Amino acid sequence: MEIATVRGWTHRAFAIGDASCVGEARRHAAHAVAEMGWSELDAGRLALVVTELGTNLQRHAQAGRLLIAARPQSLEVEVVAIDDGPGIPDLALAMRDGHSSGSTPGTGLGAVSRLADDFDVHSSMPGGTVGVARVRAKNAAAPHASEFAIGAICLPAPYETVSGDGWACALAGGQATVLLADGLGHGPEAAKAAQAAIGAFARAPADDVRETVQRVHRELQTTRGAAVCVLRVDAESSNVDYSGAGNIVGRVLSGVFDKSIVTQHGTAGMQIRKPESASLELPDHALVVLHSDGIETRWTVDRIRPLLQRDPTLVAAVLLRDHTRHRDDATVVVIRRKE
Repeated sequence: MEIATVRGWTHRAFAIGDASCVGEARRHAAHAVAEMGWSELDAGRLALVVTELGTNLQRHAQAGRLLIAARPQSLEVEVVAIDDGPGIPDLALAMRDGHSSGSTPGTGLGAVSRLADDFDVHSSMPGGTVGVARVRAKNAAAPHASEFAIGAICLPAPYETVSGDGWACALAGGQATVLLADGLGHGPEAAKAAQAAIGAFARAPADDVRETVQRVHRELQTTRGAAVCVLRVDAESSNVDYSGAGNIVGRVLSGVFDKSIVTQHGTAGMQIRKPESASLELPDHALVVLHSDGIETRWTVDRIRPLLQRDPTLVAAVLLRDHTRHRDDATVVVIRRKE
């Protein structure tokens, strides 16, 4: 069975306070695609997407920010727009190509939808708006065929340039296996622990989840250690198996189902008991959400229910917006079975 392993990406955040902040985000995106060898045409599409989303935030939103992540494996850049309100009263109107409340090069969200390879947006009043756009180089390979859609946002702690969290996923047939690691503390040493966990996972991602946790524990003994969780979603059996140690938590939820994912105490690389596994049912139309302790554990599903069948990155964006602790690395990984 072919296994496609993806090392997770990290986003860089840009608070959009004025027009110069939009320019900073656009320059960051341009630098990222220059390193990937994009054509001028593809780089131009991305520049317009960043400009449109950023300008909308600057003119109309409260606490607007852009999150940008480069994905060299897939020759892709993801741009996430988040704000705290006031929301868009008529999203259908705002999505019409050519509609804009101001003079921008691409004339509004309709242009973003046309220029981006993927685009999804959700708005509520007064909660705010979240949107995700992905732009791929024209020579990028077709995305790996999978029964799952996976979205994630990973942000370093304030004032840090690297994230002490790390994640990876492996897709094989009707299974998706995810590792999330939170290195102790934050900064470069925490990042080393998280990346060591990803390396251990990537060597044999199809192993039993307990064996993977044990292998990660051995690999991290030369690092400061990390909280880890390894989770496998099986579409055929409609089952979620997981194992781990530390304060990585999550939920399996749908419109009528809500069960928590909690692992045993301990720190991989330092001290853990023999890894144990647990299982949960995967109902129809359910999401699997996994996050580090940079996200509050007590959150309700009210603002997520409208997003159950939408791009899973929108769910990650809402959780990050509404429940981040603002003092640590924060990562949310969301898995949804495709309909």
